[in-house]
Amino acid sequence: VQLQASGGGLVQAGGSLGLSCAASGRTFSSYGMGWFRQPPGKEREFVAAISRGGGSTYYADSVKGRFTISRDNAKNTVYLQMNSLKPEDTAVYYCAAAGSLAITTTQYAYWGQGTLVTVSS
Repeated sequence: VQLQASGGGLVQAGGSLGLSCAASGRTFSSYGMGWFRQPPGKEREFVAAISRGGGSTYYADSVKGRFTISRDNAKNTVYLQMNSLKPEDTAVYYCAAAGSLAITTTQYAYWGQGTLVTVSS
């Protein structure tokens, strides 16, 4: 599966931004999907994950209550709605596909190219 993330940009602290990740192929619904991020100078970290059917989600503590992951299997797309953004949310955000709901980078076989989110203070 090929993944294309979009929607990044510059936003002020407290603002909102929505990311999208479009997947190619007809087997999108067979993948658990996740979002990760890599802040400048730091390692890639887990943000959120969603199960194949969308019924289960999981979030990193740092974004819980502020970010929402969702998916539309008919459109082969996974979303990340980010609210109440903080400067520490600044990072390159990546979408990824795994065999099931997963929260570690090693569990994901397919990765998008990343989209930059910058939150100004």
